[in-house]
Amino acid sequence: MRLFWTGAAMLAFAAPAAAQTIGGEVQKDMPSLMKIYDDFHANPELSFMEIRSAAILAAEARKLGFTVTEKVGGTGVVAVMKNGPGPVVMLRADMDGLPVTEQTGLPGASKVRVTTKEGVDTGVMHACGHDTHMTAWIGVARRMAANKDKWSGTLVMIGQPAEERGAGARMMLEDGLYKRFPKPQYALAFHDAAQFPAGQIGYTPGYALANVDSVDVLVKGVGGHGAYPQATKDPIVLASRIVGALQTLVSREISPLDSAVVTVGSFHAGAKHNIISDEARLQLTVRSYTDAVRNHLLDGIARIAKGEAIAAGMPEDRMPVVSVQKDEYTPATFNTPDFTEEMAGFLKGQFGDKRVVKLPPVMGGEDFGRFVREDPSIKSLIIWVGGVPQAEYDAAQKSGKVLPSLHSPFWAPDAPAVIATATEALTAMTMKLMPK
Repeated sequence: MRLFWTGAAMLAFAAPAAAQTIGGEVQKDMPSLMKIYDDFHANPELSFMEIRSAAILAAEARKLGFTVTEKVGGTGVVAVMKNGPGPVVMLRADMDGLPVTEQTGLPGASKVRVTTKEGVDTGVMHACGHDTHMTAWIGVARRMAANKDKWSGTLVMIGQPAEERGAGARMMLEDGLYKRFPKPQYALAFHDAAQFPAGQIGYTPGYALANVDSVDVLVKGVGGHGAYPQATKDPIVLASRIVGALQTLVSREISPLDSAVVTVGSFHAGAKHNIISDEARLQLTVRSYTDAVRNHLLDGIARIAKGEAIAAGMPEDRMPVVSVQKDEYTPATFNTPDFTEEMAGFLKGQFGDKRVVKLPPVMGGEDFGRFVREDPSIKSLIIWVGGVPQAEYDAAQKSGKVLPSLHSPFWAPDAPAVIATATEALTAMTMKLMPK
């Protein structure tokens, strides 16, 4: 029995009577699900490498009677269960881990190490909690298969690769997700959360997560000896001016009522004290919600880079090169407002008002938004499920201690509470959308 098992059981026990049937079934299944979780956690796989994880999802779904297709969009899994007339509901879980060396100190901590395609030797960890996502996916599949007499319609469950690279949803769609398989009227997902207590559910109508763009800026110069700067065009000075001027995009060009972020995460130039390099390289992450703000930011980056180069006297053939990494673009995740409020009201009836709370949007990215962007008629919702162990959360509230965030090597969610809550919530919502 686990340290956090009692907490998860108490959360289920405290739920209103309407939730007890599904909740009771989930609790009976938790020992089996936690064995699966332990396996996922100890054996994480990076984006585009989720072969083992996908095989586990596929095998579990086949045993339950789903029609399973593997290698969709690379390593993606699509499991379909047709159970009479009715709507098509899609549930998605992402599968990839991160190039992070786990430092939680837990007995089942990941010890996996790989060499990335960039040649970097690194540990691998489920530092974003996708192991809880996959385990709950299996939990929901089991509950839906066991309760086929209580719902009618078509359930499409997908295991998605490469969410951390912003590519998996796009790859599955390009591989014919909505052409080869039933296209959903509803799309559901969840993400574990590192900012509130385990077992609590959060929802955000409308924009929930941001557009995410990765932008590279090659700043060209004229190199030379550091003792004779007059004979050069210093790209470090020019790149520094560009970095400073970029800050005005958000502070002076975007309305204070809109949300935007332009962060320069990397600045590389030069190799020796007394050499003025002939180039500098910047890497930016750019965040927004609306397409209009996104386009303004991207256009502004190119304009500022060129304008600062002209002011520095750079010739036309030495203008900066701005490259937007289109393959890593993640569109904003938009929860259908009326549908989100309807589902939130339903979840409050299942779990109680105190466990279901409205949250503000965040500037993190999540490519779940692509599934509805492909077809705006789809009603879509991704919920948050808190993962911070209650005792840790309470202690942090008193002391002011900063808790580990998602992507931290120290992130260790209360996995039983996350998995039990997510399994119950997603199962209940799916059954509501497909009444018998």
